[in-house]
Amino acid sequence: MTVRVMLVDDQALLRTGFRMVLDAQPDMEVVAEAGDGAEALERLRVTAVDVVLMDVRMPRLDGVEATRRICERGEGGPGGPRVLILTTFDLDEYAFSALRAGASGFLLKDVPPGELLAAIRAVHSGDAVVAPSTTRRLLDRFTPLLPTAAGGEGPRELGRLTDREREVLLLIAQGLSNGEIARRLVLSEATVKTHVGRILTKLELRDRVQAVVLAYETGLVRAGSGRGA
Repeated sequence: MTVRVMLVDDQALLRTGFRMVLDAQPDMEVVAEAGDGAEALERLRVTAVDVVLMDVRMPRLDGVEATRRICERGEGGPGGPRVLILTTFDLDEYAFSALRAGASGFLLKDVPPGELLAAIRAVHSGDAVVAPSTTRRLLDRFTPLLPTAAGGEGPRELGRLTDREREVLLLIAQGLSNGEIARRLVLSEATVKTHVGRILTKLELRDRVQAVVLAYETGLVRAGSGRGA
């Protein structure tokens, strides 16, 4: 299966570099490019895309609002594409806002080609780019500065989880993979995968990134500590 990718960045030279790397892969194809978020939405209305590499700071419509429209308002169509945020700085409030808006993770623009390709494949397969230490530092820095869900909605949502599911969510928020969680809790990896699926379904979350953001916003994980409240 070929992963159809859209490149969204106001720097044409950067798009050209990414295109060269992606089009050289037998399982990837760059099917569209856009210079800002507004153009990206226009392209998505006429082009089938699996993964969007989205810059955050662009003219007309920035990557945060474009991501929100794709993920929350379905402007990418039913079962629309997943979004990977591109950022110059690893501590970027725009990237954090995009994660909250529904992005499946973020990458630095100077990411090594191998990591870029692995991230695209992971997101396309339904996983999320959430483990890198930069993601944790991003959450640690910006979560305390933004409001949590109104009226304590988040904690009520966590009440839907069993004790074991809550434990698994805490470990997800600490950046552990399914294999690492399995070893920590002395469970099979298949059992952990089942727990993760139930957590996402019960909390109506798109992927693991959204689970991590919710864990921070509800206080299940304290910013700067990585430990449960």
